[in-house]
Amino acid sequence: MAASILVRRCQMWTPSKLPTGYHRKALNTQMGSAAMYQLKKKDTQLLKRQIPSGISHMTSRSLHLTLLCFQEVMLTSERYQVQRFPFAHVSDRDLSFFERLMPGRVMTDADELKPFNVDWLKTVRGCSKVLLKPRTTMEISEVLRYCSERNLAVNPQGGNTCLVGGSVPVFDEIILSTALMNQIISFDTVSGILVCQAGCILENLNQYLEQLDFIMPLDLAAKGSCHIGGNVATNAGGLRLLRYGSLRGTVLGLEVVLADGSILNCLTSLRKDNTGYDLKQLFIGSEGTLGIVTAVSILCPRKPKAVNLAFLGCPGFSQVLRTFTTCKGMLGEILSAYEFMDNECMKLVKGHLKLVNPVAESPFYILVETSGSNSVHDEEKLSNFLDHVMTSNLVTDGTLASDDKKIKMLWALRERITEALTCEGYVYKYDISLPVEKIYDLVTDMRTKLGRSAKNVVGYGHLGDGNLHLNITAESYSHSLLEAIEPYVYEWTSQYRGSISAEHGLGFKKKHFIHYSKPQEAVLLMQQFKAMLDPKGILNPYKTLPVKSE
Repeated sequence: MAASILVRRCQMWTPSKLPTGYHRKALNTQMGSAAMYQLKKKDTQLLKRQIPSGISHMTSRSLHLTLLCFQEVMLTSERYQVQRFPFAHVSDRDLSFFERLMPGRVMTDADELKPFNVDWLKTVRGCSKVLLKPRTTMEISEVLRYCSERNLAVNPQGGNTCLVGGSVPVFDEIILSTALMNQIISFDTVSGILVCQAGCILENLNQYLEQLDFIMPLDLAAKGSCHIGGNVATNAGGLRLLRYGSLRGTVLGLEVVLADGSILNCLTSLRKDNTGYDLKQLFIGSEGTLGIVTAVSILCPRKPKAVNLAFLGCPGFSQVLRTFTTCKGMLGEILSAYEFMDNECMKLVKGHLKLVNPVAESPFYILVETSGSNSVHDEEKLSNFLDHVMTSNLVTDGTLASDDKKIKMLWALRERITEALTCEGYVYKYDISLPVEKIYDLVTDMRTKLGRSAKNVVGYGHLGDGNLHLNITAESYSHSLLEAIEPYVYEWTSQYRGSISAEHGLGFKKKHFIHYSKPQEAVLLMQQFKAMLDPKGILNPYKTLPVKSE
């Protein structure tokens, strides 16, 4: 007897695994009077399974540090043979100035500074001897004015979740943390415009907005640690970009402190402002090299009243692509996310994090999220879509959730891949934009090229945005393996007119490869902007752009 897809409205119902031959009447007896919808299947079975209790959800990367290896990380300057620029060294006089400016918020203890000197992936390490914790824009202004006069280099740092070495010092740059700049300035419930300081944690902002029936327009796996200022500075993408677009569209205004301490107040809350150049776009994605973002004005969408998440297994990548095409056509305006991961990723989250695969093993898995205002309407569209992809053999198995707890459990399988990868040893991470039909070709090509020299080569990402996260693991850092990967991976990407950085930025690790995505004229213009806004080069040095001599 054919199984059935049960799409429900009752948010509190816990789905049960359906035995073969179970009848609708028996299901209603078991589940109670919860309203359900049934869609008969003809060829294949999609069982709405219980999401196993082994799946847990943790959003803060800081909570995952207990799973990571704390071996001493080699200094970035030594591993990459970097020469220090002729900046001044921090003196006792400098420390006295900082202490007078922000009493009790100047950190100099070497042990306390360790986590701020090392990136989350444990791949790069600086040797800063001082960390400052300002609370206000004026304090940052005074710090930068002083550092500019003294020629002291400054490393802006938010939640330190950067994956390309952009958030930690290379040498002894002063770390300027925005952690205490965590105040919400205003929120307009009519326009949905939020104004807040740069150090607000993304997840905290989303929780605040949800109480007012709104949400943030971006969602990241690092949401529990990353700061909105850092999100803006790196033009972070994430899981909601398919629905709400990038920060270049949702950020309405910024307050930025320039290298000389000048405060640029473009913190507008207007949807339309066509007076001159749109200066905020210079700082979105500039990775703290042109100025330090201190406050953000951002447009926030209403919280969807009906959210559904399908976790589906696909027999091949061509089916993943065809399912996406079907998705866009049949789900239309309610489609909010379309993510994919290969089976190698599933093996990692199962093996290292003890998460449980809720569907039959498949070569690929996709997460299809819908968000809308009418649950009945959305469920009908989703049922029709699932019926079509199942009978077309695009999808072989799956599970469906519509209550928040179960949705988070399913998202954990995708969001915690980065964490699972760190348990493998050293991770070579590549954040690539490509035409969607070419995305997985790069993964298979790299597996063939590297063979046994790599421990694992996995692919996952935001298929709806054409964004691949290619990850290659080894027991430990290997320069020979790095040379086998780079610049080949960038040459491959450039061949298909892709981008070598879709959403992570260039940071320290990728700055020398910018020419694979940008013409020389564009790089030269960027360097001219840098020289104009930061003539001494004190803001986040060694990052984002190659120096002219390089």
